[in-house]
Amino acid sequence: MSVNQQAHTGPPYGQPQPGYQGYQQPAYGGQPLPGVPQLQYGAYNGPMPGYQQPAPPQGYFPSLGFPSKGSPVSLNSDTSSLAPNFIGSLRAPSTSGASLPSDHLTYSPFGQGDVQNGIPASAAPMQRPPASQPYLPGSASMPVTQTPTFQQYGPPPTSVQQLSKHMAGMTVGIIAASAPPPAGLGYGAPRPPTMPGPPLPGQTAAGPPASQPNHVFSPPPPSSVSGPQPGPLMSGLHGPPPPTHPPQPGYQMQQNGSFGQVRGPQPNCGAAYPGPPNYGRQPGPPPPPKRLDPDSIPSPQLNELPPQQKPRHRIDPDAIPSPIQVIEDDRNNCGSEPFVTGVRGQVPPLVTTDFLVKDQGNASPRYIRCTSYNIPCTSDMAKQSQVPLAAVIKPLATLRPEETLPYLVDHGESGPVRCNRCKAYMCPFMQFIEGGRRFQCCFCSCVTEVPPHYFQHLDHTGKRVDFCDRPELSLGSYEFLATVDYCKNNKFPSPPAFIFMIDVSYNAVKSGLVRLICEELKSLLDYLPREGNMEESAIRVGFVTYNKVLHFYNVKSSLAQPQMMVVSDVADMFVPLLDGFLVNVNESRTVIASLLDQIPEMFADTRETETVFAPVIQAGLEALKAAECAGKLFIFHTSLPIAEAPGKLKNRDDKKLINTDKEKTLFQPQTSFYNNLAKDCVTQGCCVDLFLFPNQYLDVATLGVVTYQTGGSIYKYAYFQLETDQDRFLNDLRRDVQKEVGFDAVMRVRTSTGIRATDFFGAFYMSNTTDVEMAGLDCDKTITVEFKHDDKLSEDSGALLQCALLYTSCAGQRRLRIHNLSLNCCTQLADLYRNCETDTLINYLAKYAYRGVLSSPVKTVRDALINQCAQILACYRKNCASPSSAGQLILPECMKLLPVYLNCVLKSDVLQPGLEVTTDDRAYIRQLVTSMDVAETNVFFYPRLLPLTKADVDSDSLPAAIRNSEERLSKGDIYLLENGLNIFVWVGVNVQQGLIQNLFGVSSFSQISNGLSTLPVLENPFSKKVRSIIDMLQMQRSRYMKLIIVKQEDKLEMLFKHFLVEDKSLSGGASYVDFLCHMHKEIRQLLS
Repeated sequence: MSVNQQAHTGPPYGQPQPGYQGYQQPAYGGQPLPGVPQLQYGAYNGPMPGYQQPAPPQGYFPSLGFPSKGSPVSLNSDTSSLAPNFIGSLRAPSTSGASLPSDHLTYSPFGQGDVQNGIPASAAPMQRPPASQPYLPGSASMPVTQTPTFQQYGPPPTSVQQLSKHMAGMTVGIIAASAPPPAGLGYGAPRPPTMPGPPLPGQTAAGPPASQPNHVFSPPPPSSVSGPQPGPLMSGLHGPPPPTHPPQPGYQMQQNGSFGQVRGPQPNCGAAYPGPPNYGRQPGPPPPPKRLDPDSIPSPQLNELPPQQKPRHRIDPDAIPSPIQVIEDDRNNCGSEPFVTGVRGQVPPLVTTDFLVKDQGNASPRYIRCTSYNIPCTSDMAKQSQVPLAAVIKPLATLRPEETLPYLVDHGESGPVRCNRCKAYMCPFMQFIEGGRRFQCCFCSCVTEVPPHYFQHLDHTGKRVDFCDRPELSLGSYEFLATVDYCKNNKFPSPPAFIFMIDVSYNAVKSGLVRLICEELKSLLDYLPREGNMEESAIRVGFVTYNKVLHFYNVKSSLAQPQMMVVSDVADMFVPLLDGFLVNVNESRTVIASLLDQIPEMFADTRETETVFAPVIQAGLEALKAAECAGKLFIFHTSLPIAEAPGKLKNRDDKKLINTDKEKTLFQPQTSFYNNLAKDCVTQGCCVDLFLFPNQYLDVATLGVVTYQTGGSIYKYAYFQLETDQDRFLNDLRRDVQKEVGFDAVMRVRTSTGIRATDFFGAFYMSNTTDVEMAGLDCDKTITVEFKHDDKLSEDSGALLQCALLYTSCAGQRRLRIHNLSLNCCTQLADLYRNCETDTLINYLAKYAYRGVLSSPVKTVRDALINQCAQILACYRKNCASPSSAGQLILPECMKLLPVYLNCVLKSDVLQPGLEVTTDDRAYIRQLVTSMDVAETNVFFYPRLLPLTKADVDSDSLPAAIRNSEERLSKGDIYLLENGLNIFVWVGVNVQQGLIQNLFGVSSFSQISNGLSTLPVLENPFSKKVRSIIDMLQMQRSRYMKLIIVKQEDKLEMLFKHFLVEDKSLSGGASYVDFLCHMHKEIRQLLS
């Protein structure tokens, strides 16, 4: 995995480049922008000119690395090009010939001046993290044995000089740094587990095929596991051996002559930092950037290196930006003080930081997060930077208990006060004039009369004297009680209904699923959502079972026993009863309990294997229409609907389409029938939540259409087994039934003059260009909105967003929830780059790419992502960074994690599937990610990896996270990895017997059973601590994560390694270091 670079002769990065006129951003279809010269540079996988390399295998992606928290990160290599690394045989750069002139490697925290640094000089200085210490050369040898997966790079150099020349040619390589990574909770971007499926059936040793990527699922019981067996793990993971050369004074020891920035002392690391720590000091005038000349780095003698290590010289992974360090620094800087929203354009703390919000006029970041809080004044500037302007909006987000829920304002029959022209709702940014008799709209500048009942005098500053008493004048988020004008047919809505629709075909009955659902519903119906202090829920419930025909149940309270009515004409669906189908739980409690007892017995001997699907949704829709209310269908479904009926599907799964132009058809529904059905559901306010239990292909891409377009949720449990999957399914079902949800919702986003909402991503339906319609919207769903300029903005007035959501509450009350946000505007690109939010940017880019696969080949989508990010970073380098060698990679402070996170998106199962990822898994993940919030995409793409053996059993805190790479793991430790869908507990082969006994209740590593999916409840501090950590993580996520115990060198380990996203992936995804080099090459090509 090395990257060949040639000496660079062009002008340094920061200087104007001759003939450089802007760069082209191809759209998804690949059309160049008009008026922009086409840049000729190799495709992602393309061979570099002048090299005769073997063709890369299909699906291979090169990749490169990044620096860490500090200032604009600069990693320099003196090369004009980096050849991508290929899997398979590699051609070595010749070691003979003149030594290449080399520049220096700089990683300087404050050395490049303010413009280059992402933080304004006037801002409070951030504490300098250990990661940003200047890197000083020294040398040490570190024996690392690694299974050689690539051929060596040509004849090994025979002398120290030749080694130096080798490095001058910048063969970049990774050193196995065995010390644990820096502190902080790492939320990384692993490959999304495409589905939280159960582990192996019967808890046998057979794990999912080793090459399986992002999700976890168990293979069908009968089959055995195929796929490569994991090779021996890297040895030597316990920490670097003592250096063999005495360090020169003040110089940090180097490993294997690699270069890059060094880490200071980190929690959980034993490495000492010999240089003077200048942690808490204010940076004075920026020191000249420290530069490193690779030629001057002493390299260890050849005979000091283990055989596999000789040809590999790579960037030190500790020298590139660490997500863990950035997260930890943000926690330390922002975690203690409340985030007060009174100031325009404030960038909030990261989603990984636990902080309190005080609403003082702008919506909490829990409701809205933006890709940038300082947006360009002109569209030309926005196009130049290529930074997408987007907001991720979660209108019904759950707040922390200490935070106040939005106040409900009731203006009586007249309803909320609005602008006459643009219909924006009253908010803190409206300007009252003429003594308070009129107000000027902050969105469109129109002047509107204040209604007499709303009049109030102004104080000497021009503010109304009652502004503190009115939420809509002093807070960023609040609710209005809607009047009858905001209701369908000018009639207040009835309370919503929940209809439970249970598949009773052979598979569902045989697996124990039907009995499990019926048992759970008996108690769960007491926990339906209810309004504030209401004693009981207003939601009514109904029950349907189905296979090839549908069975409706009359559970009217006056009946002694429930009555069943069968509808076998599925081609023309109707509801056979009105009275007694939808009932109040308390009134019909005994009849419902009797029904739930009888259903498993009635179908116990069924032999019916075929199911219908579309008629089930039609039945629920018709029932809600007849009852004239909105509601939600909970459908529990097991197989591809092949029975003769509307919406019948065929098995069209075809792995041969992967990496072809027809691959996009796998993500598209196979018939338009479900799109039309979804439209009818949205019109009625009928939301569909789908629980899938497939044992084979089910066509999630088609079955999920109605769920997706109605704002519902999909849950998937492949190869469902009671003993391993029961807890996860029941927890998901409980959360899904109990969570806050708004029905029959319409959302509109208004903006101040100069920008407008142009594009929307999420689970919803749109019948026009402005209104986002959702039959249901719950507290976990987000809508991502992209904005474009339609005029100039001004720095003085900034830009405003107002999100208005009209919905019916679970008690049947029609409400408007309003969220307002004010942003700064800038005329300098440096101000844009200083106020970006990388986590939100990645959330937007992932959704943009995941929608792109519906209409473009996956490779086109991947290339467009890489190109856009290269343009963003090249624009920064050209316009904001101080002049320096083109061999340096300089990244904006706020975006230094963009490459590592982007690489995680590119390696995800949707964009780069491994051999064992099913088509259904990919469709499932695609739909899931589309409505995720920023915190969920953050941990989904870069999972959190915690060393459990380092946990303090006497404290409530989590152990410090480490980076997602195999070289960070020690054989003597136990680690936990979570990504929002799965929790892995990895046990090293050398873990002390005492720890194994305390956690698993067995005496040795070999006795831990394979495929374990629960931890035993043992009465000792370590067991209690680990289980409390798992419970804490489960509480933070919107879905119950599947627990998978992985023993080192077991088959399941391949699945676990799939989530170590800084490493190269089995499906061909590049390592972080390689991808960083690749991005550097792309940026240099754009600049030259």
